[in-house]
Amino acid sequence: MEPLDAAADVHALIRDVLPALAPSAWFDSGTSEVVLPVGASEARASSWTVLERCAREPRSAWPRVVDEWVREVGDRAFLAVGEMELFGDVRELLRLRIVPKLAPGDREGLVVVPAGDHFDAMVMIEHPRYGGPLTKARAGLLGLRKLGYVMTNTHDRELADVAVHDQPLLPGRDVRVVTKPGSRYVSALLSEVDQFLPGPNAHGALVGVPCHSTLLLYPITSSAVLEVLPVFADVVREMHAVADDPCAAGVYWSHGERRLTPLTSTADAEGSGEFAALVRRLPED
Repeated sequence: MEPLDAAADVHALIRDVLPALAPSAWFDSGTSEVVLPVGASEARASSWTVLERCAREPRSAWPRVVDEWVREVGDRAFLAVGEMELFGDVRELLRLRIVPKLAPGDREGLVVVPAGDHFDAMVMIEHPRYGGPLTKARAGLLGLRKLGYVMTNTHDRELADVAVHDQPLLPGRDVRVVTKPGSRYVSALLSEVDQFLPGPNAHGALVGVPCHSTLLLYPITSSAVLEVLPVFADVVREMHAVADDPCAAGVYWSHGERRLTPLTSTADAEGSGEFAALVRRLPED
């Protein structure tokens, strides 16, 4: 049975049990949500989870499944709203953390969106004791739906004071370091590499994000990138290996419309791909 096939009967069961299990709650037919007033706040829980559960069970088990779900939702609502009142406005604490692409099982239940082909953007609650990844269930209960302001929060409150400096990599070859020691969010600047490069920057840059507090950049201006690439890759791997908050061990070519192309070895610069074609066109330095 498909979840939607069970909707009418399951929603009727929810309406039947709410007066006994959650007398102040009510079922919103327009959104298919249970609405739970908690203090001065309000939590909402979509019925989709219980529909999926009932679809996997015989009809005779549906009253038990609904009963368990309503109790579960009530418990989570009090916890979530209690935390929101403890935090104040939880929206002020939401941040965006860029992580290497998660496996399907790891991203299930979290508020995560793709950030290109190789990374994901994970919404976090930034709190020293109660923080962590924002789950879909918690977001639903707290009424957190449109989250476009999360990147603004991250920029304004976490990244406005990042430090940028150049550091020798090879004789006459510097790597640009974008860092904020102890931060968990500098990796979010992966999509904005260009602002840290000298302009105009027609060919992009080598990019490494060995830990969440640091970006490493090397602007590509000449065929010297062939000499720099293996050393740059070694530095990224070494920093990743010893980082307290590691991000990605690989090297990427940032180019075009915020594209990131992984560079697995110097062979990428000598083969037949897009990066190799670029290198062959570059002037000598």
